[in-house]
Amino acid sequence: MPRVSLASLSPNVAPATRTVAERVRERLRAEQIDPAREPDRAALIVRAEVRRHNDYALGRGGELIDDEAACVRDVLASVAGYGPLQALLDDPGVEEVWINAPDRVYVARAGRSERAPVVLTDDAVRDLVERMLHATGRRVDLSQPFVDASLPDGSRLHVVIPDITRRHWAVNIRKFLPAYRGLDDLVAIGSMPPEIADLLRTAMADGRTVLVSGATAAGKTTLLGALIAACPAHHRIVTVEETFELAVRAPDIVAMQGRQPSLEGTGEVTLRRLVKEALRMRPDRLVVGEVRDAEALDLLLALNTGVPGAATLHANSAGEALRKLAALPLLAGRNIGAGFVVPAIASSVHLVVHCARAADGRRFVSEVVAPTGRVADGVAETETVWAWA
Repeated sequence: MPRVSLASLSPNVAPATRTVAERVRERLRAEQIDPAREPDRAALIVRAEVRRHNDYALGRGGELIDDEAACVRDVLASVAGYGPLQALLDDPGVEEVWINAPDRVYVARAGRSERAPVVLTDDAVRDLVERMLHATGRRVDLSQPFVDASLPDGSRLHVVIPDITRRHWAVNIRKFLPAYRGLDDLVAIGSMPPEIADLLRTAMADGRTVLVSGATAAGKTTLLGALIAACPAHHRIVTVEETFELAVRAPDIVAMQGRQPSLEGTGEVTLRRLVKEALRMRPDRLVVGEVRDAEALDLLLALNTGVPGAATLHANSAGEALRKLAALPLLAGRNIGAGFVVPAIASSVHLVVHCARAADGRRFVSEVVAPTGRVADGVAETETVWAWA
């Protein structure tokens, strides 16, 4: 059973709640109950301990717990969830949670950030991260001061610790929002017009390669997930990611993620390796969660063998995304030149969909371009299919 610590409780929680949490922790350990695996049994124990505390307090003149239901929620969050952060993670309006310092916790709602009324301690932050990483097989320590991991609900965790950060642990949790799983869902919230959704749906059905570009938090991963959901049911899809983020469902799908090296520096699995392995799995479509390094070469080689693809890239425009895709393969070695890469992009990429985020936090598709198949002045020539007016 994972270690349960009272550090997960906010420092301004009532002493009675802390007392109950301590008793619950002792019972969970004694009865060998993992609250993450047996939440119903854990909830019964918490309710019993809250009632026991109030019965004892009535007879001995101790501190009563006035709001038993709230106490049960707080204690369950501390032993089975993620303590004071659990309410934020359960809030459907919160898209992302990040911690700059124990007393500086922020959330993003509708694309805009705001400070959350949550105060933690350094121990609480470390305990929460430890619990989040417990089931992932990943670690964060002095030898590995960064970590990316996927939480059980599909949300992405990113952590950086000192001395890479100045003093406090920096934690980001980008939540998986299941509400926008399809292209029609994105049309409904105004992210794209119906005709673009139809264009993308047809492109996925016809086996065309679609790239999704945009800045951080512009909605690239959400759109990529919607594109995968638009694939025909008989298509076999293989996804490769550094950390699982594309929590999509399809009849025939295999999802793979990379692996960090061990303490001995062995066992690392890179995106380049995953792309090569994916090609041995008979994919009808290869999906790369994010192209950011030399794996761009392996993706291009796959596209030029007739396997359609889909991927995201960080870029400021659709045209810049294609230029970036042409530059990244050069990181793979000196024997790779633009003379091969640019024509390969021009012939194998069919659409680039660029996502943007407005000042008010609204996310939308700002343009769609299509390579013509020709190369002009050393770059893939494109034509604009659609642009946001």
